[in-house]
Amino acid sequence: MNIKPMVLALSLLAFSGAAAGVDFGKLLEERINQELNKDKKTQPAPAPAPAPAATQNAAATPPQEKQKIDARQLGFALFGDYSLEEENRIGKQIAGDLLGAVPLVRDDKLQNYVNLVGNWVALQSGRKDVTWRFGVLDTEDINAFAAPGGYIFVTKGLYRRLGNEAELAGVLGHEIAHVSQKHHLKLLKQSSLIGALGQAAGSKVKDSDQAVQNLIGNGAEIMARGLDKNAEFEADRIGIVYAARAGYDPWGLPGVLQDMAALPAKDSRTSLLYKTHPHPADRLAALGEAVDGRLDAVSGKDLTKRFYRIR
Repeated sequence: MNIKPMVLALSLLAFSGAAAGVDFGKLLEERINQELNKDKKTQPAPAPAPAPAATQNAAATPPQEKQKIDARQLGFALFGDYSLEEENRIGKQIAGDLLGAVPLVRDDKLQNYVNLVGNWVALQSGRKDVTWRFGVLDTEDINAFAAPGGYIFVTKGLYRRLGNEAELAGVLGHEIAHVSQKHHLKLLKQSSLIGALGQAAGSKVKDSDQAVQNLIGNGAEIMARGLDKNAEFEADRIGIVYAARAGYDPWGLPGVLQDMAALPAKDSRTSLLYKTHPHPADRLAALGEAVDGRLDAVSGKDLTKRFYRIR
């Protein structure tokens, strides 16, 4: 099946035209600081004019009513869930933010190849309601990212270190697991910055795009600071299962982790990686303990000859 390159699949996303080579981690952290300092820079608003009767009645709402509204919002954060439409909008916003910082590698054959492998692995996740999109970011940083709604990115720096298709499948499987397990959505619901979106989702307001717009800061925070280590360990475990189901050697991802663990501690290319993920050595240890020989009898292909090499 002919799958269009990532460049076309994401043509509706917002691009800022930033050049490659930008300090990705620093850019995202600056965005976080802007969002967190927004309230500090806001001057007190002038005294409002006398409110209409309807507004006065709303202002006179007893404290009990306000508590009910807060309880509904709290109930969504604890027990609610985002709809598929909301998940897609959130993912599109975060993916657009990423692509606004670092563009895709201008290699249609590479992007098409990664989409072919990624979509095959994603079929093993059971999330048929998601339109999966994969891309290679034009930066020498060593990292990979996922956003809700099926947006998966691998950096050129990480891709260059891969030796075969099984390793690529393992990396993509890890990121696919983040989406299938809704790790980012769970984090967003827990975030103290997401109150406005939580209330909007609970009341199903029509202007949901504006609510999703409020996620820009949160999306940057997730990408710059990462998920908790338990989510990363879970994505490792599930990711190798997805790769094995797809017919690949399940040890592709552990091979990548082993390679990254051998990199110098002060390598500038991994500065953001260590902010968003546990150290590869810790991930290897946790993965080895979880697998404990269960995959010894599982065999798969590494497809080294078919692996697309960046020129």
